[in-house]
Amino acid sequence: MGKRGVVIVAGGSGRRMHSALPKQFMLLGGIPVVARTINIFAEALPGAEIVVVLPEEHIAMWKNLAARFDVAVHKCVAGGAERFHSVKAGIEALSEDVTSIAVHDGVRALVTKRLIIRAALAMEENDAVIPVIEVVDSYRRVEQGGSTTLPRSELRIVQTPQIFKSSILRKAYTQEFDQAFTDDASVVEAMGIKITLVDGERTNIKLTTPEDMEWAEWMLQREECDK
Repeated sequence: MGKRGVVIVAGGSGRRMHSALPKQFMLLGGIPVVARTINIFAEALPGAEIVVVLPEEHIAMWKNLAARFDVAVHKCVAGGAERFHSVKAGIEALSEDVTSIAVHDGVRALVTKRLIIRAALAMEENDAVIPVIEVVDSYRRVEQGGSTTLPRSELRIVQTPQIFKSSILRKAYTQEFDQAFTDDASVVEAMGIKITLVDGERTNIKLTTPEDMEWAEWMLQREECDK
């Protein structure tokens, strides 16, 4: 099975949250969003090495905030201009003996242990695994002179954590940055590596707006009531 590494990318701002506080530091269920994310990975993958990538100007703020809460052991590193550079910094901060690396959006704080473990187990037999969910809406491609319908059955919504063999992900991130890199899977795919899909979860959303936070609080309260 080997040693697992986790890179949590938490480079957001509070702009769309209409908040001066970066969204990854806002409280959800009584603890900071990114703390919840860190803790769920620590529970799902015991012994995993966790690196959190933050804007350099937010690291001191986070260390001060994290000291007030029960947050699993992790390392903080400064990110870069693009998500690509931030993930690269996170990968470089992991130990060389890590054999698989999961990359996750810090604000996907409702990710479940079930999903993390499902992706991690699939990684044991594959090189690259990403969670996806089926599309329920209809989509159209806008073109010059009009638009055309996209076949819904052929589309999937991509989530994180995306998990890769360490050797493959490290090599992928030696490539030059390309605007076509939309996520880690696209970086790996540029080397010709096959991407394996596993079932994601509709609740595993990126917390981006105040409405997202309200919905996430409701979800957590509902889970508490169901226990």
